[in-house]
Amino acid sequence: MVLVAVFGAALLVAVLLSGVAARTVLSTSLLFLVGGALVSDGFLGLIHITPDSAIVATTADLALFAVLFTDGMHVSFPTLRANWKNPARALGLGMPLAFVGMALITHYLVGLDWTTSFLVGAVLAPTDPVFASAIVGRKEVPAKLRQLLNVESGINDGLALPIVLIFIAAAGPTAGHAESSLAMIGLELVLGLAFGIALPLLVIGLVRFRLLGAEPKLQPLLPLAIGVILYAVCHLTHANPYLAAFSAGAVLTARSPEAEKAFRPLGEALAELAKFAALLVFGALLTPGLFSDLSVGGYVVVVLAIVLIRPASLLVSLLGTRFPRKEKLVAAWFGPKGFASVVYGLLVLQAGIPHGEEAFTLIAVCIAFSIVAHSSTDVPIARIFHIDEATDETTDDDNGKDGDGDEVPRQGSSEAFENRSGDLNR
Repeated sequence: MVLVAVFGAALLVAVLLSGVAARTVLSTSLLFLVGGALVSDGFLGLIHITPDSAIVATTADLALFAVLFTDGMHVSFPTLRANWKNPARALGLGMPLAFVGMALITHYLVGLDWTTSFLVGAVLAPTDPVFASAIVGRKEVPAKLRQLLNVESGINDGLALPIVLIFIAAAGPTAGHAESSLAMIGLELVLGLAFGIALPLLVIGLVRFRLLGAEPKLQPLLPLAIGVILYAVCHLTHANPYLAAFSAGAVLTARSPEAEKAFRPLGEALAELAKFAALLVFGALLTPGLFSDLSVGGYVVVVLAIVLIRPASLLVSLLGTRFPRKEKLVAAWFGPKGFASVVYGLLVLQAGIPHGEEAFTLIAVCIAFSIVAHSSTDVPIARIFHIDEATDETTDDDNGKDGDGDEVPRQGSSEAFENRSGDLNR
């Protein structure tokens, strides 16, 4: 109950300071991370959590699933079909470059063997926009930038998992069976995608039967029921739950916009609660001993991962696109390490592989630094686009029309995004 009390107190403080956080560099995510660290064994000793505690993996797994489910609901299939090339570049070129880059600096600066180094690269390759919510969620930020970051982060979590599992198998006592597990990992990906598509379609079909249907006050619980069933089915069948969550959210929005609209307030609140709980628990792992165990070379790797590897890999993947330079830089910077890396890092630690503890220490410190860096810079950077938007508006007539009398869509609005969709991938 001490953990529950601490979470309640942290939630109260976060809500009271959320208005300040929305206007400044203060981050509610950082409050929970620091709060968890303060009450851990390393400081006040109010709660006792270790990396092998079941609550660590469970909260991180639930948070990642909830965030991906709600993130999937932000995907518009018509705009994605028209503008798929930029996310495809980020996933097909940017993510592999980040993976290889992380492996190289880990091997040469930390001294881990190549297999473990590539494992660290796979764990830290996925990104998570939940720690840059002011970028992904604010309408003044250009829609194509928000779409790029949202789709990239929603899909790369599921894509990274099989790579992580393959390298765990290659580094561990079952190294000789790594090839035989490849087919099973592929099956898990296919099952995750299949469940994520089939279950929402099945439920939506049932709702449209004449004798069935939800009362207005219960409509928000329909997507919640889909998410709960999907989470359980994926874990019972070992299907990829993260790919399933993102695809289910996207399918639900495409096939039943009214259900998505009814669920949106509840879903976002639940995702925030799951995120805050996972941050509090993860923060409890950030003891002074964890930071002291990391070598100087490890800290150099952490800094390079945030300020060089991710930015450089995404900038290379966006070469030749019509993204303005400022938007490219913002997209390159916001590659935070989030719950996927927490979950995969715990898999590495619990696998019992050689150098597993050293790899987890590097991963955990990198996640902590990333949360601090990205969650404290999202609001100031989002304001840059707000200022630009305000400047653009002053050049228009008071009635929002240009010199020819045509309406001028605001930057970041859905109308502007639809009107410019033909230019986004060139």
